[in-house]
Order: sequence, then C-alpha cells, then structure tokens
Amino acid sequence: MLSRGDIYWVNLDPTVGSEIRKKRPCVLIGATPINEARRTVVVVPLSSAGKPRPPLTILIDCLGRQVVAVCDQIRAVDKSRLLEKAGSVTKDDMFELEKGLRQTLAL
Repeated sequence: MLSRGDIYWVNLDPTVGSEIRKKRPCVLIGATPINEARRTVVVVPLSSAGKPRPPLTILIDCLGRQVVAVCDQIRAVDKSRLLEKAGSVTKDDMFELEKGLRQTLAL
C-alpha cells in the first residue's frame, strides 16, 4: 500500500532545467486511495542540502537525520520511479509539510 506520508526512494531523472534531479527520498503527499488507484503518485522531494526556509523548504526527519522537504518542487511521478520504501514522516512533520504546501500553493 502506498500511504500518504510514506517516504520512498525515487528516481527523478531525467529532469529539465532547475528541477530536482537524481535518486532521492520523496514524501508521498497524495491521498492513500488515490495513490492506490492511479499509476502516478504526487511527491515532495527531500534534500540534505539547503536550509529550512518555510514555506518553501520544511525541516523534517528522514532516515535518522534532518532534511528539508522542498515544497516548491512538488510533482507527479509514475509509480515505476519508486525504488524502495525508506520510512514514513511523523504526524508532526506531516502537519508542517502540509502547512508549507498550503502556503506555497496559496490554498
């Protein structure tokens, strides 16, 4: 099951221009039923480079260290890009990520 808040390693290449590239962990942010029904999932990439600058980059825990979720790089990816599950975000981190996404997307 591909659940909202799961972190997966995702192959983001090929990319164009300033899009975040390479294999990196990403948070699934789509609703779980939609993740299951569609051939794509909506993700927010994570980066160990950069500093938290809400709302664009939100500090969260991933794989035992603090990283930033890059909210302005939200994208839909085909499920074939998902490589392996790397964990899940905490409820507190998901709340902060949702807050950042609402501000970034003006929702």
